[in-house]
Amino acid sequence: MQDFQQIVTRHTALILCAGLACATASAQQFQGVPPPAPGRSAQPAKPMPGPELLSELRKGGYVIYLRHTSTNFSRDDVKSRNDDDCDNQRPLTDKGREEARQIGAAFRELKIPIGQVLASPRCRTMETAMVAFGRAEKSAGARGGLVRDPDPQRYAGLRQLLSTPPQPGTNLVIASHGNPFYATAGAPYLAEGEAAVVRPLGKDFEIVARVRHDGWRALAR
Repeated sequence: MQDFQQIVTRHTALILCAGLACATASAQQFQGVPPPAPGRSAQPAKPMPGPELLSELRKGGYVIYLRHTSTNFSRDDVKSRNDDDCDNQRPLTDKGREEARQIGAAFRELKIPIGQVLASPRCRTMETAMVAFGRAEKSAGARGGLVRDPDPQRYAGLRQLLSTPPQPGTNLVIASHGNPFYATAGAPYLAEGEAAVVRPLGKDFEIVARVRHDGWRALAR
């Protein structure tokens, strides 16, 4: 009976997959959620008070991993032909664009120095970075490999970015997705517009804070 159920399940999945054209590389990139990084937690080990965190960020030396802001979940990336095919990807909403503007304004008001701004090549991540910071460099390492890629090193590029100190006196911003960070840093998942403040340690990294899109100005209080 179990074998019969497995056959039915596989047959149903193949029908659905054919209907959604999920054999294409662009669709595979965003199917499913990878497992969280084993033995890691994306929660800060030692929570840092807001004023102390702001003081540290003003000195530079951190990586700010920002999940893209609010999106329209009635659309997805299944039919997307490539990273530039914005019409067939899940887009930012007007709310998401406003969240990105508020994030950028808070960074400027708080005088948090930003050096390089990297982004996953997807349209919603590039737009988040451009609206917030006015610039962005596409980075495959910020996204990672295909979800179905069996290579255990598929997120090696992201781990290296999180572990490498940025230029002195600056902070590196990475605008990306929830899945790559979940697979690299562990649970819990980042919300849309939420950022993890990461301290690079050379060969590893640690999470020092998590800040939601509307929480940056509170650091000064």
